[in-house]
Amino acid sequence: MVPHRIHPQTRPAYVHLKVANLSREIDFYERLIGLRLNWKNQQSAGLGIGGRDIVRLSQITNGKRYRGVSGLYHFAILFPNRRELARAIARLFAYKWINYPTDHIMTKTTYLDDPEGNHIELYCESPEDGLFGMVNGEFIAIRQDGTPSDGREPLDLEALFAHLSPDDRLDEPLPEETRLGHFHLYVGSLKDSLAFYHDLLGFDNMGIARSFRMGMVSAGGYHHHIGFNTWQGEGAPPAPPDALGMLHFAFELPEPAEFERLHQHLTTQAVSFDLRADGLALRDPSGNQIVFLKPMR
Repeated sequence: MVPHRIHPQTRPAYVHLKVANLSREIDFYERLIGLRLNWKNQQSAGLGIGGRDIVRLSQITNGKRYRGVSGLYHFAILFPNRRELARAIARLFAYKWINYPTDHIMTKTTYLDDPEGNHIELYCESPEDGLFGMVNGEFIAIRQDGTPSDGREPLDLEALFAHLSPDDRLDEPLPEETRLGHFHLYVGSLKDSLAFYHDLLGFDNMGIARSFRMGMVSAGGYHHHIGFNTWQGEGAPPAPPDALGMLHFAFELPEPAEFERLHQHLTTQAVSFDLRADGLALRDPSGNQIVFLKPMR
């Protein structure tokens, strides 16, 4: 039997976070990240670009932060080019918001936390500078000239900011091409996570770096749409229901036929899932919930 493979045009859609202070989080994602409020009710909100949600927020009562559990390590917003990443980082500097610009060679990025400690990556692709990936169980990064890198060098901000002009406004909305690029998860087992995301769901196996305790999978051969690591400890349990942080993360399939194919595959495999109005939800072996959204006809 041919193994199930996820459609190569499957893409990350949004992350849904449980938060303690909804208004403070909305303000952060609007002012400092540059998303726009798409909708809001008493307890929840959705922010994104062009009507597409990238971040959803739901306020919970008496939520707590837990360590040593599975969940979200970070979610990553992908910018269309270096100019837009430069604008995003310049906005963070203007607000004096702590962030950590980093050169991954194949991507340029910065890392930061929102007001409640949710970890965020902002990045753009830069394959012209080299590559990174997993080779023989190790993470490697190689510059275009063939010299090695650890893939975590300080970002050359002078070169990045050279893409900006004096007329560039920092308060402009993010461009329509901006989207959610990938998710990175805390899990309890690399082996079990790879079996779930690759063997069952059909994402491409982009490699495991066992010494780094990290793996990556994707759709369509992208460097990674889901990263997973055991940095919270081997066998880390799921976060309790009152945990602040990720409620679930969502992917969009390119067409209704792919949604039905996945539905049938999981039914055949006797996998437990919830068929919801907006899509299909299931949990990985570490308790992280993934939702495949039902495409609009």
